[in-house]
Amino acid sequence: MLSLFSVVFTFLALFLIPGLFISRRLNVPLSLTNILRFIKIIASKYDDAEERNEKRGTMGEKQKRGRNIMPKHVAVILDGNRRWAEKRGLGTSEGHEAGARRLMENAKDCFAMGTNTISLFAFSTENWERPEDEVKCLMALFEKYLASDMPYLRSDKIKISVIGNRTKLPESLLGLIEEVEEATKSYEGKNLIIAIDYSGRYDILQACKSLANKVKDGLIQVEDINEKAMEKELLTKCSEFPNPDLLIRTSGEQRISNFFLWQSAYTELYFPTVLWPDFGEAEYLEALTWYQQRQRRFGRRV
Repeated sequence: MLSLFSVVFTFLALFLIPGLFISRRLNVPLSLTNILRFIKIIASKYDDAEERNEKRGTMGEKQKRGRNIMPKHVAVILDGNRRWAEKRGLGTSEGHEAGARRLMENAKDCFAMGTNTISLFAFSTENWERPEDEVKCLMALFEKYLASDMPYLRSDKIKISVIGNRTKLPESLLGLIEEVEEATKSYEGKNLIIAIDYSGRYDILQACKSLANKVKDGLIQVEDINEKAMEKELLTKCSEFPNPDLLIRTSGEQRISNFFLWQSAYTELYFPTVLWPDFGEAEYLEALTWYQQRQRRFGRRV
């Protein structure tokens, strides 16, 4: 008698009561087919919910990674020193002095936030056309700050690389550049590239000449020349990350002029209106925020 009661109770609990509930819920006749259909619907909804949660989790991970994406290589075109001085009724040399002071301050901020390579377009090939006293002022400032920042470069183990055509540089500056590069060449993890008498066209031209000479000397074949071979000849080969992720040009000018023409093919370009001497930590954080938003939206470019 007890076993019969157990069988009846089990049937009611497992089949009849759920069947009645399903019949009323779906407003359909009670049948095994309708019960199976209901189970299938519930299973499908559960799978969809799991998929949505998985996608939500994946997007969350992507957004989390996006928030943490830092550019490995930041390039900056230092523009606006003269306009900064004019706005304040100061001389051109005072504007360049303010810009030179800002240079190392900003480099410290960049390195502190995890950037590996910082490239600064400090003096273009076209800048030789400026008044002679202005050019002399700039050369003197390069010497002054390279010498005064040497203790910091050594203590923070920052590798200095000066790129560009050195044939016109003053002997005293050239000697100092060689000294600083020699003293810091073994450092890894932080690379400060300073472009003096540099142009993107010059960089590409010297790379092509180097490849042509290697072909002439039998070191490589013409068929060996490709993008990777080209990049190994560009002046930015001194960095572990030769191509900038983010290029900033201050002063509002929306062009990269003659700077990193090859290297910037896939670079994010950021053009703040602030003049270079006023470009500080807050402005750099704004640039990083903009860069990270771009990465979250479009993903890292190749």
